[in-house]
Amino acid sequence: MEPKPANPKVNSFSFVETFKNLFKSTYNVLSQDKLSFIGIGMLLIFFLVAIFAPYIATHDPSEINRDENNEVRRVEPPSRDHLFGTTNYGRDVFSQLILGSRIALMVGILAAFFVTIIGTHIGLFAGYYGGWVDTLLMRFVDIMYAIPFIPFVIILVALLEPSIGNIILSISLLVWRTVARIIRSQVLTVVQRPYVKAAKVAGASNLRIIYLYVLPNVLPLILLEMSLMMAWAILAEASVSFIGFGDPNSTSWGQMLQEAFISGAVREAWWWIVPPGVAISLTLLAVFFSSRALEVAVNPRLRRR
Repeated sequence: MEPKPANPKVNSFSFVETFKNLFKSTYNVLSQDKLSFIGIGMLLIFFLVAIFAPYIATHDPSEINRDENNEVRRVEPPSRDHLFGTTNYGRDVFSQLILGSRIALMVGILAAFFVTIIGTHIGLFAGYYGGWVDTLLMRFVDIMYAIPFIPFVIILVALLEPSIGNIILSISLLVWRTVARIIRSQVLTVVQRPYVKAAKVAGASNLRIIYLYVLPNVLPLILLEMSLMMAWAILAEASVSFIGFGDPNSTSWGQMLQEAFISGAVREAWWWIVPPGVAISLTLLAVFFSSRALEVAVNPRLRRR
């Protein structure tokens, strides 16, 4: 008679318990850490701006604005009609800035999700199985580390086409390597715990152990890495767009900077350069400050510092 799988303390309900404990810990950190609280507030503002962007923008970001003489309003400073001035093409900087928040957050969230999914699974399987599986997967990770990001994006975009989807794809195919190593190192300690060994002895399948007993215990770390990858993806999209490989059919902060640079307006049109630069910086700060709460919740020893 085959032995029945045991029911260690950590079971399928541990996902709910993990989220509850993580939420409580994060809430406690937010109530004590001002930077984390400020980060959450800033991130919430950016999300609201992105959601209601069409209602906040005063002009169509691609519209070429003209004056009463039907001349293009080129590189005009901030005014009542154009809060942040205009570009060399007569487009409203404020409206481009507002609509650009959608691209930044969309790329950040989707790329971070796919990066985390790929990296988590490779880290889980490498750390759990060990042996030749671990060696094979980690050597593959080492190979991926040898591939520089920007040249990889240039080649991928050249083969396909410049688009937001391809930028997300390029980030997802390469950046997971960091997540994989971090998750693997945590899994190596989790698999040595008594309830995991008990599940193996009781006859639980490897996949059951990985997803029901190991995964819940690395979930807080996964969420932390996902938040950090979101910031990385936002910066990566801005960088790729700045060098001219962004989506020409969308408005992003990186493209705003690229157009200003190409037009030679870096020095004379500060209102064209400063807003997207500040927006990128504030978004990254918001994500990092928010992830600070998760980091302290995952590693309580940081509270003593």
